[in-house]
Amino acid sequence: MAIVRLIFVTVKAEDAGAAERVWKNDCAPLMIKQKGCQSEELLKSTEVKGEFISYAEWDSQASIDRYLASADHQTIKQHAAKLKTEKPPVVKCYTLV
Repeated sequence: MAIVRLIFVTVKAEDAGAAERVWKNDCAPLMIKQKGCQSEELLKSTEVKGEFISYAEWDSQASIDRYLASADHQTIKQHAAKLKTEKPPVVKCYTLV
């Protein structure tokens, strides 16, 4: 069963463009090549500038765990650390009912 992993992130409104570029150029290409990552999208709020959700579908928890232990995950964290967030990102996982 697929697992949807959501990362809720809010950056300062003036940094929204930079957040989109970091995701598109640095993070998404590394994520989508991970074994078990079926899709990776960035959702942008239509109501709050600077509010995003990283939406990734994974084939299993084992694939997520393997990714979290990878060098690519550390690289993504370094890219994301360049962005000044309003509060720490929140990660949640869901499955279909």
